[in-house]
Formats: sequence, structure tokens, C-alpha cells
Amino acid sequence: MSFPVDGKTWSSVNPPITGSTANPTDAVTPGIDTLTPAARNALWGSALGYAMDGFDLLILGFMLRAISADLGLGPAKAASLVTATLVGAVIGGLLFGLLSDRFGRVRVLTWTILLFAVATGLCAVAQSYWDLLVYRTLAGLGLGGEFGIGMSLAAEACPATRRARASCYVGLGWQVGVLGAALATPLLLPVIGWRGMFLLGMFPAAVAFLIRRKVGEPELFMTHMAREPRLGASLQLLVKDRETIQVGLGLAILCSVQNFGYYGVMIWLPSYLSTRFDYSLTQSATWTAVTVAGMIVGILVFGHLADRLARRPTFLIYMLGAAAMVVVYSRLSDPVALLTAGALMGFFVNGMLGGYGALMSELYPTAARATAQNVLFNFGRAVGGFGPVVVGTVALFYGFSSAIALLALLYLLDAVTLWMLIPERRGWRLV
Repeated sequence: MSFPVDGKTWSSVNPPITGSTANPTDAVTPGIDTLTPAARNALWGSALGYAMDGFDLLILGFMLRAISADLGLGPAKAASLVTATLVGAVIGGLLFGLLSDRFGRVRVLTWTILLFAVATGLCAVAQSYWDLLVYRTLAGLGLGGEFGIGMSLAAEACPATRRARASCYVGLGWQVGVLGAALATPLLLPVIGWRGMFLLGMFPAAVAFLIRRKVGEPELFMTHMAREPRLGASLQLLVKDRETIQVGLGLAILCSVQNFGYYGVMIWLPSYLSTRFDYSLTQSATWTAVTVAGMIVGILVFGHLADRLARRPTFLIYMLGAAAMVVVYSRLSDPVALLTAGALMGFFVNGMLGGYGALMSELYPTAARATAQNVLFNFGRAVGGFGPVVVGTVALFYGFSSAIALLALLYLLDAVTLWMLIPERRGWRLV
């Protein structure tokens, strides 16, 4: 497979490094294939921080009805709480990505956790829509730093032969948080209310904060720090040349579709099940938990395939699988079939999540890695924030089945974008 760059044709297994000064011949595949204790600590710390994100956003989806009833919110205002969180994540992603590329992965990750914990606690004492909206935006700022910094930390600490699996292990943190929320909310929400649930949301942040204290900076980043790059230089590397801009555009589309599809399905899935099939909160949570379990398996399989095959073909398999499964799922009505298809849909729809960490880590240099990951993925989060609104609006006029089925078109767009704009970097040495 080959693609044109600067009038030349490069092999997909030996392409130029985007955003760096390295030559194609600098690409190597290190023989080291083991995880050091430092790498394991980095993975644990990053995964737990990301679990905090997943837990928070899904309990918000489950609590929208209770919050709306208590504060007198309509559907648009309720959905805007999710959108505000994701828009805050875009701002936080840019801010904390820049700081991380300058001052350190671990240090800045600690700042994001503290901000998230404080803002989440404030949500528990909100008295109106407007102050809750502000607190959700602040929580989003903290959430925004987690993905890119954690993925960069994992990629820089682990060997190239395990890079996709490492980023997928971080991605698993999100799913564990989501699964915990799906199982805990039906049991605890009727007892402690939505305010108590926000207080509970501070617990994963506290655990992640304690574990992060044992995580050190990767050697690759410390070498980069010795050059004392100026704050903001990483943004210039994102638009360094035509090829870098092309790759950035492609990744922005991929991240947008990933988040739009995920939030469009997961935020409205409990409501979809309860509205169409008259399921209780407990039943909806069970179906959601099975879907999330499928996502967990999908992420694990993705990491192994991407490390053994390559990034691009693995992404294509999952994108086409997601397009097919959302259509199949939207046409089902039998409870057992919904349960089985939900797991398969989750396998493909969010199985790609961890792969973005490895993909973007290999496409950008250390001086811009966290900034690139946070800017691009959180841009996708901002677009994805409109997923629940769009899906809800389409569902209002055409039904939830049509709204979910339309997501298939986005996954086909995803596949075309990947094929045309994103090069292969499996096994490349990070610079």
C-alpha cells in the first residue's frame, strides 16, 4: 500500500513522520517487548484517570431525568448539560495539552484530576440550571485533559510492539468507569439521589490522584524537556506543513465520528429502551451494561489486532462493523436479540477507542503529542456533544430507530477518511 507525499510515493510501512524532522530511514521497531514497572504504573494511572471520565459522563446520562424533574428542565436544557461538559472538555484539552507538552505528563494530569473533583463536588450543591451548567463546564475542563495526556504517557512509557495494546488498556479504563456507572446508578440513585451520585463521582478522582503520585515521567519526555521548548510551540507543529494539516483534518473527522456515534448511542440508549419497550431503569441499565461489556471485549481485541496486523486495516474492520451493527440493532424488538446485538454493536462502535491513542502518538512528535491528542480528540468530543441533541431531535420526528440507523452513514464516512488521509505507523520509533 502506498500514498503520495511531496511528489513521491511512500510505502505504508515506511512513511515520513508527520510533524517531525525525522527521515523515513529513522523508523525502527525496537526488539524490547516487555513492560517495565514504570510502564505498568503509567498504564494504571492513565487508565484510572480515564475511568473517572467514563463514570462521570454515564451517570450524568442516567440522571438527566431526575435532574430535570428536580430543577424543572426541559429536554433541550437537560441535553445541554452533556454538551456543556463536552465543550468544556475541548477547552480543557487544548489548555492542559499545551501545559503537558511543556511541564510534564504526570504533573498536569494531577491538575486535571483536582479540577474535576472540585467541580463534580460543586454539582452536588447546584441550586439552578445555570450554576449546574457552570459546574458541568468546569468538570469538562478537567475531563478534557485526561485522554490525550494519559494516552501520550502510556505510548511514551511502553515499547513500540505493545503500543496499540497499551493505549487500548487506557481506553479500557473508560469502559470500566462506564460499566461501574451502569451497575451502580440503578441501585444508588433512588437512595442517594442525583446530588449523592455527583458526590460519589468524586471517589474515582481521589483514587486516580493517589495512584498518580507513584507514576514518573517517561524517559522520552524527560529528554524532550531538556530542550526547554517554549509554551505554545506544540500548536505550531500541528500546522507545520501541508501533510501535517491533511493528517490533522483526517484525525479530526475520525475523532468526531467516534464521539458522535458513541454519545449518540450511549446517552440515549437507556431512554430509547425505556420509551420503546417500557423498560425500567434497572432493565435499561442491564442492556447498557451488556453493550459496554461488548465494548470492553472490542477494545481488547482491537489492541491485539492493531499490534499484529496494522492500524489502518484494524480500524477499517471496526468501522464497517459499526456501520452494519447500528442498522441491525435499530430494527430489533426481541429482548434477547437486543441483548446479543447490543454487545456486538458495542464491540464495533467503541472498540476503536483505544486505537486512537496509538495512532496519534505515532503521527506527532513528543513536543506536540499531548496537545495533538487533546485538541483532536476533544474537538471530536465537542462535535460528539451534539450527538445526543441530533439523535434526540431526529427521534422526535422519525423515531429512535431511524435516528440510530443514520449513524451508519457516519461510519462509512469514517472509513473513506481513514483510507484517504491517514498513513500507517505501526512499529515506528517515537521522536
